[in-house]
Amino acid sequence: MSVIRNYQDLIVYQKAFKAACMIFEASKDFPAEERYALTDQIRRSSRSVAANIAEAWARKVYPKALINKFNESLAESMETEVWLQFCLHHKYIQ
Repeated sequence: MSVIRNYQDLIVYQKAFKAACMIFEASKDFPAEERYALTDQIRRSSRSVAANIAEAWARKVYPKALINKFNESLAESMETEVWLQFCLHHKYIQ
């Protein structure tokens, strides 16, 4: 069993970071008219998932703050999921 020294060791953080990077790359090909709407929203929400996990780790000595940040991360992941559904619907991604 490995020791978790920082938030980057958390598997959930690693997956969130990888997903945000994949979304960034995929969104480069979105139509220009989506630049300030869908593209911006999906990039921000996906990055926020990983960022909130890192913030939660920083507040781990305060259980209520830790839980709050994890809840925010969950909410951002749900928002990202909705944006991905729009992307699929409009065939911006497969």
